[in-house]
Amino acid sequence: MKAVLLLIGKTDDKYLIEGIEKYSKRVSKYLPFEIQVIPDIKNTKNLATTVQKQKEGELILKKITSGDFVVLLDEKGKEFSSQGFAKWLNSIYVASHKRIVFVVGGAYGFSNDVYSKSSIKISLSQMTFSHQMIRLLFIEQYYRAHTILNGEPYHHI
Repeated sequence: MKAVLLLIGKTDDKYLIEGIEKYSKRVSKYLPFEIQVIPDIKNTKNLATTVQKQKEGELILKKITSGDFVVLLDEKGKEFSSQGFAKWLNSIYVASHKRIVFVVGGAYGFSNDVYSKSSIKISLSQMTFSHQMIRLLFIEQYYRAHTILNGEPYHHI
């Protein structure tokens, strides 16, 4: 299985980029992992939020293939503990999907078309984080899940 983190817009802050790169390298020792960035939509100040979500959704859907297990990082999604996320992730891995694609949408969320293609929505917290910061938080938790599954000491209980 291959894992993809699909993002709308590039990461801007240097400290976030460094953290994302650090955990991306760590995750890659467990399975093929790739970050794909969809460029921001231009001139969004002149667009209604529904139009912006639709345009972003079209770009997201172009990156998703028929065999993918699509996970939307969404504030209304299912919440897990770190150990619960690891257990859930393992159940997805044994289900023999070609790829697992985690998607961080734009500032206004996802279009209805993207929601309809998703397999599950996951929330990392009831708190709200910037779309820039959630990238680092997610990838650290993704790495943590792999260390839990492999009985490694990174996660202390």
